[in-house]
Amino acid sequence: MKMKEFLSSLSTLAASADRVVLGEGSRLAFLSDLHLGDGSSGDDGQRNAPLLEAALGAWYEPRGFGLVLNGDVEELHKFPLGSIMKAHRGLYELFDRFAARGALRKIVGNHDLALLAEKDYPYRLEHAVRYEWKGRPILAYHGHQASRFFVDYNYLSDFVVRWLANPLRIKNAEIPLTSKRRFKTERRVYRASRRLGLVSVIGHTHRPLFESLTKYDRLRHALETLLRRYTMAAGDEREALSRTIDAYATEFSRISSTRRGADAGRSLYAEKDALLPCLFNSGCATGRHGATALEIDSGRISLVHWTRAGSERPYIAAEAVRSEDLPGTPYRRWVLAEEPLDYVFARLELLGGKKTNAGAEIERRDREA
Repeated sequence: MKMKEFLSSLSTLAASADRVVLGEGSRLAFLSDLHLGDGSSGDDGQRNAPLLEAALGAWYEPRGFGLVLNGDVEELHKFPLGSIMKAHRGLYELFDRFAARGALRKIVGNHDLALLAEKDYPYRLEHAVRYEWKGRPILAYHGHQASRFFVDYNYLSDFVVRWLANPLRIKNAEIPLTSKRRFKTERRVYRASRRLGLVSVIGHTHRPLFESLTKYDRLRHALETLLRRYTMAAGDEREALSRTIDAYATEFSRISSTRRGADAGRSLYAEKDALLPCLFNSGCATGRHGATALEIDSGRISLVHWTRAGSERPYIAAEAVRSEDLPGTPYRRWVLAEEPLDYVFARLELLGGKKTNAGAEIERRDREA
């Protein structure tokens, strides 16, 4: 898919999506890539289902959050919908509670695109939702739209998973993590979002992104800052910094030694201009150590990590802005990064230059809609 094609496609998606105005007290949780199955050993969503039930039922729902399920919630490439809903009845009951107060948005991804053909599916389905913060657009969509392979050949993807990966017990949730297509997808989404002057909130690649930065990037930049502070510190502060640097360096080394880490070292965007915070990714809910999500809460956007207390890697405790236990459960919520939306859009506007023709195209299509 050429960049010009995706720009046109994304501007159309932005103009045609439902528009929701965010207020000062608006609260949203973005989850994607649950890959729920039938409860069998091939169900990639089974591991963290209890964690998700606790997070939704004991944190997000009581606090009045809206829930945005941003694609690939059901793994329809491998399992029939009926068996999925039966195996994960507790999660669907929670989805019902959000839906009952008009607080659920269900966006389709490439693995649950077949929901569009289901006559009795209980929730409204969308390809994107356009949120607006003080008139600035935040477009939530799954992200497979940036790949011609998934758009044009989703039936082939379904065939490969259903008849090859599933019988061979290949964990489907691992496939996007090792595929170089994810980098092309992220790069294409970043460049188009920058051109259009909007913030994209996606899933699909299973990799958390905050302000267009990967975990690899965040660790690298944090290490540089910590090392500068260390050279000027003394006594207890120097000792504490040494422990933090060790935790970060251990995790950085672990990532760098893997194939995925080697890929992460490459430039995703290959742009000479300043990196803009126009790409956010909620990651996935199938991780070995927990689930990640994005939150918008009272004008701030955050990347959070949900995990069983005590099972997190040491660097998480060093990196987190803050954390809290989920009372009555064995789980803990870590806020890994957080910024005001005003700051995010100020960077976009001041560093991104003038509005492009593509951005003007969104406004033209808005007027025609």
